[in-house]
Parts: sequence; C-alpha cells; structure tokens
Amino acid sequence: MSKPIVALIGRPNVGKSTFFNYIVGKRISIVEDTPGVTRDRVYAEANWRGRNFTVVDTGGIEPESEDIILSQMREQANLAIQMADVIVFVTDIRQGVTAADSDIALMLRKANKPIILVCNKADNYGKVSDDIYEFYNLGLGDPYRVSSTNAIGIGDVLDAIYEKLPPEDENESDDDVIKVAIIGKPNVGKSSLVNKILGENRVIVSNIAGTTRDAIDSEFENEFGKYVFIDTAGIRKKSKVSENLEKYSVMRSLLAVERADVCLLMIDANEGVTEQDTKIAGEAHEAGKGIIIVVNKWDEYEKQNGTLEQYKKDVYDKLSYLSYAPILFISAKTGQRVNKLFELINSVASQNSLRVSTSTLNQVLNEAIAVVQPPTDKGKRLRIFYMTQASTKPPTFVVFVNDKDLFHFSYERYLVNQIRKEFGLVGTPVRMIVREKSEKDV
Repeated sequence: MSKPIVALIGRPNVGKSTFFNYIVGKRISIVEDTPGVTRDRVYAEANWRGRNFTVVDTGGIEPESEDIILSQMREQANLAIQMADVIVFVTDIRQGVTAADSDIALMLRKANKPIILVCNKADNYGKVSDDIYEFYNLGLGDPYRVSSTNAIGIGDVLDAIYEKLPPEDENESDDDVIKVAIIGKPNVGKSSLVNKILGENRVIVSNIAGTTRDAIDSEFENEFGKYVFIDTAGIRKKSKVSENLEKYSVMRSLLAVERADVCLLMIDANEGVTEQDTKIAGEAHEAGKGIIIVVNKWDEYEKQNGTLEQYKKDVYDKLSYLSYAPILFISAKTGQRVNKLFELINSVASQNSLRVSTSTLNQVLNEAIAVVQPPTDKGKRLRIFYMTQASTKPPTFVVFVNDKDLFHFSYERYLVNQIRKEFGLVGTPVRMIVREKSEKDV
C-alpha cells in the first residue's frame, strides 16, 4: 500500500517545522526562529486514528522574492502541490494575512486539492480574537487556530487531515505488483533503462545531468509479472544541490525509495562506485528495501580476462554493507542483460518479504550456538533463549537474551550470516532486535 502524502506549505518562519515535529512525534525538522532554516526537505511517517500517512515538511515559499529564487520557489510549490493528497497551508495568526499568503492561497485554489488552512502561533487559544476572521479572505474555508509550540488545537487539524485523506482502497496496489525504484546519481542511465523496458520514450533522456526532476511511475507487465517502475531524479552531492527545485527532487527520490519494494542502484561502469553512490545506497539500505546493484554502460567498459569478477570485488569493497545485494551488468542503451532484471527483481522482492516459522528459526539458532558458543565477559556468558521473526520488508528478528551488553556486534553478525546461509535472503537487509529476558520468565 502506498501511503497518502500530506504536504506542509507556507511562508518561512510560520512554524511548519514545529507543527511537523509534533505530528510525527519526533524532533526531526530543525526548529529555529530564522526564515529559511528548513532547507532540505524532510519527510516522516505519521498515524492518526489508524491511518498511516507520510508528512512532508517543505521550505518556506517566498513568492515575492526579486531574484532568481522566485521562479524556483514557485516551481517547488507546484511540485509539492502535485505530489500531495492533502495540503496543510500554515500561516501566522500574529502577522495576519500577508501578500505572500494571498499569492500562495491563489496557487492552492487552482490546484483542486483538499486544503486545510492553519493559523499557527495562536498561543492565547482560549481567547477569541478577531485576528482569525481576516483569514477567511483567503477563500480556503474555515481556518484552524493552533499553537504548535504548546500543542494546542493540533488534534482538530489531524481530524481534518483524516477526513480528507483518500479512501484506503484508493491507495492499495495489487499484491502481485512489485514497485521498483531506480535510484542513483544523475546521468547514469536511469531514464534510458525505463525506456528500454517500456519500449517507448516515455521519459525524457538527455546527457545533461538533472533532466529528470520528478519521480515518474510507469506500469509494466510481461511474462515475469506486473511492475511499477519509478524513475527518480538523480541524487547529487549536497554541495552541488544549489537550486531549491533540485533539493525538492532529492526529497522526491527518497520518497520513491520509501514506497518501493525493490531499489535498483544504478552505477556508471566507467566511473565505478563514488562517494555519492555509497550515500544513495545507504538510504535504500536503512529503509530496509530489497536492493540490486545495476552496473550500467558495461558495453562501453574496456574488458580483459577476470574483469567482471574484479569489478564485483571493487564494488563490494566500497559498498561493504551491501554484500547481500546481487550485481547485474547491463547496457540500458543496447538492452544487454536487461531481461535478466525481472527474475532478479522477483527473487529479491520475495526474499525481502520472507517469513520463517519460529520453530524453524530456533532450530537454526540452536545449531549456530552449538558451532560457535556465545561470548563471555568477566566470567558471565551470554545466554540466548530463543528467537522469533517480528516483521518482513525487511526480515526482522527479535532475539531474547539474558544480558544485552554481552550480545556483541560480531556475534550478531555471525547469527545474521547463519540465517542468510540457511534461508538465502539475497538482496535484502536483515535486522536483529535484542531484548533482555530473565531466566525465570523463559
């Protein structure tokens, strides 16, 4: 199921980040009383009344800027509007309706999307103020008076968000459809791969880095199954992300990772693994997604005996935490080995959602313990009572022990490797959660 998206829109310094942090229950966005502090786009998961949704905290929109940022900010706002299922327009009740608020409201009215108008910084919540009435002039319906700092009135806004979210069945995808995000730096051939798969030029292909600024979904079906390929904007180094629009594209790419089942990490064969590739790969790994490393432009790479195996070794040396991810060498331009992707995608998606019975899992655990005894420290030995699988996507296991401090990382890695050896789990991260339990409770 693809979660609905709620975007927070508004001028700088109206309290969007404070509002965001309260909704998601964490202090994720930087909160500072300075306009423009939220530069990179931030997103997180939230839940209200049983509905899960993604909240996006955007940088402030300044429609009256006199420099080049003007057009970029307007484009950024349009991207946010297109992306969102529900828009929360945050204003400052103490400042009243500004010209910028009016411009943003005009933009939102044309969007034909559900909009919730929030008047933030109403710290004297119980005191009825005439200040609220001028916000009716924005033509966006009844405003909600809130104080994000004091967490007052936010429940009413969340109720309004809940009511305006699309019905759950509209966000459901068929269980047999695999969502595949194609991620990587700009200009590694992501759009060329999508076009080769689709057999048509559905995505603009250019050798100018940064052509694809949005995440584009393409449905595809063949003898291997049903897929949705998500072609994402290339993620650049932060030092090179100067345009606000491009920063928004980075956030879109990360959202694409979040809703994918499998990520294809594309690497330019001629460039090899770069520092930026490691960061992009890290995003997919941390998100627990199935991952396939796709080395593109292999037809252009100069080869000799042993080239392929040496190249694989170099990739795994630089992406050591992705040692579980299979590598496929392709040419999106010629179509070389592109058809081999589908069986690999199916296999990785299956492994990422694999569930193991508790009895089978503990049989493997007991065998692993018998081969390599748990570590000791100052005469005290780690005791592992049992293990169970908590969730899938990625496979997550909970292990119950007598002392968490004795469960060293090296032994965790050993157990994970044993689980992989027994069940495969190729192309997917494996997570392990350690819980303490006293012997008498076992």
